[in-house]
Amino acid sequence: MKLSLNLMAALSENMLTVNMLLSVFFLPGTLADCCDTKSGIRITTPKKIKALSGSCLEIPCSFNTENKLFDSSKTIYGVWMKQKINGNPSPVVFHSSGSVNTYPLTITGNLKEKNCTTLFPDVNTSYTDRYFFRIENEPFKATACEDPLNITVKDSPWSPSINISVVKEHQSVTISCSAVTPCPHSPPELTWNLQQDSDRQTEKNKDGTFTTKIQETITLSDTHDGYNINCSARYPVNGGSKTAETEVTLSVSYAPKDTSASISPSGLLSAGSWVELNCSSRAKPPASFTWFWNSKHGARIVATGEFYSLRVTEGGEYYCEATNDLGKQRSSLILLNLKDCPWSPSFNIPLKLKEHQSVTISCSAVTPCPHSPPELTWNLQQDSERQTEKNTDGTFTTKIQETITLSDTHDGYNISCSARYPVNGGSKTAETEVTLYAPKDTSASISPSGLVSAGSWVELSCSSRAKPPASFTWFRNSKHGAINVSVGQVYSFNVTEGGEYYCEATNDLGNQRSAVIHPGNKGLPSGFIFWVTTLVGGTVILCLLALLWFIKIKHKASRRKHLYEVSTTISNAGSSHMLVCKNQPGVRTLIFT
Repeated sequence: MKLSLNLMAALSENMLTVNMLLSVFFLPGTLADCCDTKSGIRITTPKKIKALSGSCLEIPCSFNTENKLFDSSKTIYGVWMKQKINGNPSPVVFHSSGSVNTYPLTITGNLKEKNCTTLFPDVNTSYTDRYFFRIENEPFKATACEDPLNITVKDSPWSPSINISVVKEHQSVTISCSAVTPCPHSPPELTWNLQQDSDRQTEKNKDGTFTTKIQETITLSDTHDGYNINCSARYPVNGGSKTAETEVTLSVSYAPKDTSASISPSGLLSAGSWVELNCSSRAKPPASFTWFWNSKHGARIVATGEFYSLRVTEGGEYYCEATNDLGKQRSSLILLNLKDCPWSPSFNIPLKLKEHQSVTISCSAVTPCPHSPPELTWNLQQDSERQTEKNTDGTFTTKIQETITLSDTHDGYNISCSARYPVNGGSKTAETEVTLYAPKDTSASISPSGLVSAGSWVELSCSSRAKPPASFTWFRNSKHGAINVSVGQVYSFNVTEGGEYYCEATNDLGNQRSAVIHPGNKGLPSGFIFWVTTLVGGTVILCLLALLWFIKIKHKASRRKHLYEVSTTISNAGSSHMLVCKNQPGVRTLIFT
């Protein structure tokens, strides 16, 4: 019994020592009761909250306690503590009494109303950590250890988000751009490419945080499909601003549009030939296609799919219909018209035809019904073998061919070929003729015609009949012979002097020269020529009179036994004309100007 009493005394002494140590190490303002999950206080705040360096951060916060020691009529202090990553408690960073203000925080909420909302006026990346809130209300003190707050501070802003409710044409949709707003006192400025005067709204979320957004209501159409919406958020921070941007592409569903049908080959068709009909449409989701034929009993479905191939047996009206979940659209009608006349056969002749050369000439005809091909005849050789060949597209062609050695007698030779198609009750025939000849009727013309002034432009044109078609070369006759000055059907040049020009047309069967043309040079103006002619004419008359006068003088001189020599000189000096008549050895000189 004595031993038990001694043991109890020792235990009591040890407990007292432990309590004293705890009171020393865990002073008010530390995480003294974080190990106690029954602290008697819970706070409501986001588990995680984001902040932008250089801006403020508002922490929505409220607390609740059922501890009877809490008395709102007494002084209440709010305390924020930060715990390091390794889990060790750190000193208090803020105490609303003012005793600790490591972080310049402000509790904007009314603690008596259990509102612990706190404002960080200026945060930086070093604020990133886990925080705990504590209430001190003597004698009640409790830390919300079960409700830590994780704050993340980043240097770059968050990209805004774009929200679109529906994406179907003809529907009115509300498109919004929103941005995280950790500091509702200085919200971000939002701009986009929809409408610049959209009203900005800063709204409080259910968890107490804030979001800033702009929105616009538009009626969607197919033209909005693929449209890019850009939205930027500019956050005010100390010393300037920080901006982030987001872009989304609209994907709008719409019913078929621009539905059309085409046919290949186009034009008049022959009974028995194959054609392919093609249907196209814009639609989202992609459309399916159905082909219809308008019969006398109404429209009948004849095929499904984008393409429809058929053998034509009679004319008719066809159309396609494009369909998706949002609607359908019909194409315009395609008319299949059967031609009553057969196709004319065609020739295949090598481009280069020269004398003594062996060439293969063929005549071919469209063959819509290979079981009853056309009969081909021509004037080259009647026993030419007929061949019906399958083309790469599945159609058929019938042809005959002959190899001949060309001579000059083939120049201007007419080759004719006829195709006779068997039809019910008889046949139908078509014919084609082609002529091979060297250039003929080659001629050259000038524009403008008549006299032209020096320095003006003229255009020479050459024409000729030839098969194969001729090429043209232009020549000018100079004192050294014909000079090649140009090639081509037309030759344009600046007239500096007169001359003779001609063209020559050439193909593989020969050549032919045109007649010579003279681009006339008007030279000096007509008024000036008249003036010069008049002046020179008058000068000549004067010279004749002078000669008569000299003869008279000579006659007189002969009686005085003197010999005179008379010479005349007419010179042009600029616009002046001078007649010089002088006697030798220089007794008299007569000058006319």
